[in-house]
Amino acid sequence: MPEPTPGSPSVRLALPAEAGALAQVQRRAWLADPSLAGVLDALSLDEMREAWWAAITRPPLAEFRVLVALDPGSEGPVVRGFAAIGPSEDEDAGPTDALVAEFVVDPERRGQGHGSRLLNAVADTLRADRFTRATWWLRSTDDAMRTFLTESGWAPDGAHRESGTEDGSVHIKEIRLHSDITTAP
Repeated sequence: MPEPTPGSPSVRLALPAEAGALAQVQRRAWLADPSLAGVLDALSLDEMREAWWAAITRPPLAEFRVLVALDPGSEGPVVRGFAAIGPSEDEDAGPTDALVAEFVVDPERRGQGHGSRLLNAVADTLRADRFTRATWWLRSTDDAMRTFLTESGWAPDGAHRESGTEDGSVHIKEIRLHSDITTAP
């Protein structure tokens, strides 16, 4: 029988050495979503790792952060999910509006509390950085995430957009959700 692993699931700022784990979790999540499969054709795992390493080590502003959801492991914490957050760049954003730019929980680890812990840490971190409202661009077909967010107090604000790859192989319709983060849940 293996030794029990000390510690409990947690969330903290990502470390540069975890960039590869973030890329792997993101890749598994994209592979699990047929609407994102074409995106992987344009990005190698190494390119994804390099992008996360840069996001962690060289953010454009101090308020840009990458958080990781972790499980304890026999050889150290294991990344189960992550969120990238920072100031909103939307045209209608105010100075205290933030954006959840990326939020991913490993498809094999969903339903274990990582998403809820990560979402609470996102709100706490943004609040500590003096943001009062958070926004989130969500694929219009992502019903599971929409349900998770609306049950957590997020709501559509009427904004929508379309994005995709330059070659047109991937086309995504998105809606924007928002949440007042001035008080803890």
